[in-house]
Amino acid sequence: MTRFGIHLNKPVDSESTLAERVRQGQVRAVARLITLLERGKQEGRDALRLLEADTSRAAIIGVTGYPGAGKSTIIDQLVAAYRRLGHKVGVLAVDMTSPFTGGALLGDRIRMQQHALNPGVFIRSLATRGHRGGVAAVTGEAVSVLEAAGYDVILIETVGVGQGELDIAVVAPTVVAVVAPALGDEVQAMKAGLLEVAHVIVVNKGDHPDADRTLRELNEWHRSVLKVTATTGEGIPALIAAIAEQQRLRDLEGAPTRAAP
Repeated sequence: MTRFGIHLNKPVDSESTLAERVRQGQVRAVARLITLLERGKQEGRDALRLLEADTSRAAIIGVTGYPGAGKSTIIDQLVAAYRRLGHKVGVLAVDMTSPFTGGALLGDRIRMQQHALNPGVFIRSLATRGHRGGVAAVTGEAVSVLEAAGYDVILIETVGVGQGELDIAVVAPTVVAVVAPALGDEVQAMKAGLLEVAHVIVVNKGDHPDADRTLRELNEWHRSVLKVTATTGEGIPALIAAIAEQQRLRDLEGAPTRAAP
């Protein structure tokens, strides 16, 4: 439909306008583009293509592990720490799909509300929508949007996963696996898959009586194992240092930052 020569149903160059607003870091534009991509809209794919040349070398960090290990609390602490260092932080929290709305259940975004009003933080829940592997199908595309918008640290929280769900390793060049003390046979099972793709292993709940024993067991076969108490922030600076060291070594090796979305 037109009136006075103006298209009323669709703005002229709407994809390029959306892409430009994302480049400017406008939060509403970032959220809208991710929504379009989740819905499989051609407008979203066209805008993303305009942004592909703008993606930067952001630090993309996947945080994975079994349910209840404390992934969300650790990410909450990492967001605060990276902001203190002056970084612009994006968080993609992958949640199970709601059986009623088809959207994400939003549990992780609710737990991170203290950062909601921080202009340097963007938090978005992504629904799995039946996609297996611990991440959403559009996770890689959402990362590209955040990179184009100028977020230089991007944290991806997977759904609570088992040892065979390893898609996070395709999306994120740095993978942090969170475990809880006294998992026993579950830790042994994780060695067969999930922990093999992790660059850093975090034993959360470091004040638990079995934390040191779990740390010793994991240290026998993995070179980077840390103890953290996420509720207090103890160990978070050491975790950030371990992540930075892994990224430094990766850059020296000349490895690609991540797979294409």
